[in-house]
Amino acid sequence: MNRKRNIVIAITAALCSIALVYGVYVLQVRQIALQQTVRVLVPKDFIRAGSVITEDLLEFKPIFSASYTPSMIKEPARIVGQETVVPLGRGEPVLAWKLNRFHLLPHPNEATFQVPKEYILSVSNGIRAGDRVVLYASSADGGSKRLFNTDITVASVKTSGNVEIDNPKSPNLLSKAEGDEVKMYLSRMEANGSIDQVNLNLTEEQWMTIDRLCSTKKTKLVIAFTASSITSE
Repeated sequence: MNRKRNIVIAITAALCSIALVYGVYVLQVRQIALQQTVRVLVPKDFIRAGSVITEDLLEFKPIFSASYTPSMIKEPARIVGQETVVPLGRGEPVLAWKLNRFHLLPHPNEATFQVPKEYILSVSNGIRAGDRVVLYASSADGGSKRLFNTDITVASVKTSGNVEIDNPKSPNLLSKAEGDEVKMYLSRMEANGSIDQVNLNLTEEQWMTIDRLCSTKKTKLVIAFTASSITSE
């Protein structure tokens, strides 16, 4: 009887020792893993191109140090208020080259063009600097059409006095950076003038298309506001 009891005790002790060793091993592995990971910022959900980054769109995700590159972002302050140049996938590390702080400036393949007033048939009163607009060609012969498959960025919208149209008390761009859609909407309702000049960021090909169509005076532009400039949906 004593022999069996000793065997049971020995087996139990051995199992306890194995469990203890395994527990220590797991803790060591976890500690090593923590030491070899870096927390980087990733989108909580898909973010489309042209969106202004706000802190509530982001979360932290640990990745292995071996996978970390200097273009990955670890501090929200570095990118909040910037605009996405390309779509950002959910859970993918945010890379610096995918963002642009000066989103009113033309991209490398673009230039800012002031559209001649004689080229324009109508402009939506709601557009502001930084908005995305849709361009339509309205022809007298009934051949009206949408010009481009992509939306166009508005670089500036000014009055006849060369003053940027905005609500001085609640600037549209500031509200956009803060992600406050209500303030953005209200700022458009309390603008400080009527639109006289519109500057658009266009590629050379896009501008040549507009100039070719409108210089004949048979076709004019309709510049339409899109709700995507306010909403992130």
